[in-house]
Formats: sequence, C-alpha cells, structure tokens
Amino acid sequence: MMKKNLASILILVLAVLHTLAKETTTKDGRKDPKEAKEKHPKLPQTLSRGWGDQLIWTQTYEEALFKSKTSNKPIMIIHHLEDCPHSQALKKVFAEHKDIQKLAEKFILLNLVYETTDKHLAPDGQYVPRILFVDPSLTVRADITGRYSNRLYAYEPQDASLLYSNMQKALNLLKTEL
Repeated sequence: MMKKNLASILILVLAVLHTLAKETTTKDGRKDPKEAKEKHPKLPQTLSRGWGDQLIWTQTYEEALFKSKTSNKPIMIIHHLEDCPHSQALKKVFAEHKDIQKLAEKFILLNLVYETTDKHLAPDGQYVPRILFVDPSLTVRADITGRYSNRLYAYEPQDASLLYSNMQKALNLLKTEL
C-alpha cells in the first residue's frame, strides 16, 4: 500500500514538474500569447503618479511642509488631474527631462490630484496643471511664475526650460535668504 501511494505521489510530482517546465510556445513554434503578457509586469502606482518614479514624493501637503521645514528644502507642488490631457502632456515631458528630474531631487516633492484647503496654493484660481514653489519658511513663492498672465503657475510641455529655470530660481532664493 505504501509503495502504491509513493508511486502515485511521484507520478503527480512529475506531472506538475512537466507542466511547469513546458516551453511556452504553441505547436507552430510561436510564443503563447497568454504567456507573453507578463513579460514586464506593471509596477504598482506610486506617489509619483508617473512624474518621476525614482524621485521621493510626499503623500500630503502637511507632510511636505514638515519635511521642508526640517530639511530646509523648498517644496515643489504639482497640481494635476489624471484625465486632463494638458496634465498628461506636461507629466510626460517632466518625467522624461533628465535635467528636471535631477534638479527635482533637491526639492520636497508633492503632486496633488485634489485641491488642498490652503488657499495660498491657488493664488489665481484652481486650474491644472499648475506648479507652485514653497520655501522652508512655509511661504508660497508667488513670485515664481510661468509665462501666462491669466494662469500664472501654468506650464505646458514646451515650457520645460522655463520650469527648469524656475526650479533653479527657487533653489537660489533659498541660498540668498540664508
């Protein structure tokens, strides 16, 4: 009886191993489409929301304020919406721009897909995308603006160099105020 059970278990193990080791191709030699899907598994959504997955992002405005004050780094706040084509276009440029990504490491980063209760973060209205800078004294830098007079903190994909220079300005203001 013991030998019969052992033989059954051995056959079962061999069947499982055979199934696991089987090549993932169809009979005509092509890759099995059911198997090919998981080649590059989709990464879980991070706080970056696609704006720079290797960067460190804060979860809330309150956390960003605390980290800014304790680290003496300025905050860069990006207001955007997931279903806004303008936000998506700016996100793509922001995430792919090597210099912006490198400079962003010097900021406390926060991207918001909702409005905060702090009215200082919407000095000229609640539109997206908009990017504001807050210095470690917790002052919103209303003087660092984009190129539009009707939406002072709006940036478009072609404004990448202006955004980069405004990021530098936010960091330089920090140095001159020390």
